[in-house]
Amino acid sequence: MEFFTKAVSLIFSLSILVVLHELGHYIPAKLFKTKVEKFYLFFDPWFSLVKKKVGDTVYGIGWLPLGGYVKIAGMVDESMDKEQMKKPPEPWEFRSKPAWQRLIIMIGGVTVNIILAFVIYSMMLFTWGKDVLPASSVAENGVMVSDVMKKYGFKDGDKLISIDGKQPYLFSDYQNGILLDNAETVKVNRNGEDTIISIPSQLPKDVIASKTRMFSPLVEFIAEKFTENSLNKTCGIKKGDRIIAINGKSVPYFQFFAKELAKDSCREVGLTVMRNGDSLVVNVKVDQYGKIGLYNTQFDSLMVMDKKVYSFFESIPAGFIEMTGNLSNYVKQLKYMFTSEGIKQVGGFGSIGNLFPESFTDDDYWQKFWNITALLSVVLAIMNLLPIPALDGGHVLFLFYEIIFRRKPGDKFLEYAQITGMVLLLSLMVYANGKDVVNGLSSDEKEVKSGCWEEIDSSD
Repeated sequence: MEFFTKAVSLIFSLSILVVLHELGHYIPAKLFKTKVEKFYLFFDPWFSLVKKKVGDTVYGIGWLPLGGYVKIAGMVDESMDKEQMKKPPEPWEFRSKPAWQRLIIMIGGVTVNIILAFVIYSMMLFTWGKDVLPASSVAENGVMVSDVMKKYGFKDGDKLISIDGKQPYLFSDYQNGILLDNAETVKVNRNGEDTIISIPSQLPKDVIASKTRMFSPLVEFIAEKFTENSLNKTCGIKKGDRIIAINGKSVPYFQFFAKELAKDSCREVGLTVMRNGDSLVVNVKVDQYGKIGLYNTQFDSLMVMDKKVYSFFESIPAGFIEMTGNLSNYVKQLKYMFTSEGIKQVGGFGSIGNLFPESFTDDDYWQKFWNITALLSVVLAIMNLLPIPALDGGHVLFLFYEIIFRRKPGDKFLEYAQITGMVLLLSLMVYANGKDVVNGLSSDEKEVKSGCWEEIDSSD
């Protein structure tokens, strides 16, 4: 069911983005009296699922859900219609229009994607408001740091104070400052003493290559519910119990609890829990993975979050700020795109699908769905503006060349450039989706330890 939910969510989100992106090309093309021969959601090699011709345009749905397209007459595009380009230009063709009209047609898709992200963010803020995690809330307990950050001097339990001498409002500003804004120092409080840690230029690259979060806020372990297959459903732990120790050893935070428990796989341990001001010891079985099958309380309930509520008119400028902030952060991330660390992070449709919620029944399903869709709209806009032939940015680049030098690139040059761009993009798509497949197969083939408690029970 989880796979079905994510797949449907991905296809629905991409359908919205593709249709509106292509409308961004279609509408100005029609306004400038340019013939649009095809308007397709998804690609249609060999056959279409649905198609209908209205006027000069065939509208359809293809069977290959990798995007969509509009075929504009007289344009060198992915259709590679060489026969049409051999004929004399017609007044209703793309190539016959002034350069400024062709430029507007080409940037129309990106413009719509940016507007769409702005509208979605505004309506999300109006409907749900925004929960944010203040840096001051995290500073109370400190953070757990990744192995990469430990290499550069950070330690578990550090309390983040400032970055480059400034105290940020949001906890996420620490990560953004280090990864995107080339921060040079972070001040932490460690065991009551302030320490300044320098950030070398290699650190962001190592973080990206590690695929781990730099800092995780330390939270208490407050029992929520047992997993469906937990060995400890009848052990006596109740919802709301605060777990503070393992075999008498103090473990005040959930992250430390998980690390300590991993040392006791296939053993029985005594957990000290606080309930209504009293402490008691509960014996539990630790499975072969070092887990007891007990969920912690949701993160938002354990941290002091700030919630901002927006009126309709307040949500409009706030949505614009949200959109431009995400746009700016994604542009900054492009500096890692062609590094070895960045290439390792490339993912295909499987990786994108995993961003979506696991179930349609989740209370916040639609909030998460629209948030991801808005982010993908920003990503689609930026990626399409890259000056690569076969993308909108490639066409825009050649149009600027024409405007500046007052001559068009030759049709043969455009044809070869289009082929080169398509090969590059297809290769990247094969690589990204191939990585998803390999990662999926490798995770399925990981060695599974035998159920140690089942073995013990069967020997009794």
